[in-house]
Order: sequence, then C-alpha cells, then structure tokens
Amino acid sequence: QVQLVESGGGLVQPGGSLRLSCAASGSGFSFYGVFWYRQAPGKERELVAVITWNGSTSYGDSVRGRFAISRDNARNTVYLQMNNLKPEDTAVYYCFSNNNWGQGAQVTVSS
Repeated sequence: QVQLVESGGGLVQPGGSLRLSCAASGSGFSFYGVFWYRQAPGKERELVAVITWNGSTSYGDSVRGRFAISRDNARNTVYLQMNNLKPEDTAVYYCFSNNNWGQGAQVTVSS
C-alpha cells in the first residue's frame, strides 16, 4: 500500500510562487502516473496536472503556462511548481496515484 503525503502549501500573495511536494512511501511509485487535483470551497474537484511514469505531462487549462509538474523517482516524490499564483488558485491540493490519495495541502492566494 502506497501512502502519499503532500507538503509545501501556505499563504502567498498574488503573483507569488509555491512548490508542493507529494512524497510516497512504499514500493512501485515510479511505475505509476501521478495526478494533482484541487478543490476550492463549494466547487468540484478539478484536475490540475498529470505526470506519467515516463515523465510526460499534461495540465488543466486554468494553470497551463503557470504550473509545472515534475518527478524525482529516486526520492519517490512528485512536485508541483506554481508560479504567478492568482486568488482563484486558492484550494486544497491533493495528489493521487495508484488509487491512493494524499491528505491534501492548503494553498491560499491573498493580499
């Protein structure tokens, strides 16, 4: 069973940057794709970014060009670099892989 733990959330001003991490315990992490989702209050969960086992990436329309997903299989970790953050990026961010969810990381973008 893989456990996923997100970190790196926090409060940032509009235009700022944050980097989220999703660290996996257990074996086999490098063989699976990893997804970042987010959910804002009162809204449905939204797919933010995906990285496949071999490093191919895809992004949601609202974050394309501002966010970047990457992975370090030696560290069993996937990252989400978020730049030029906007108030509408405020949400709880979750990573998902191989039918496992992390506990979520709060990101708040506010002046």
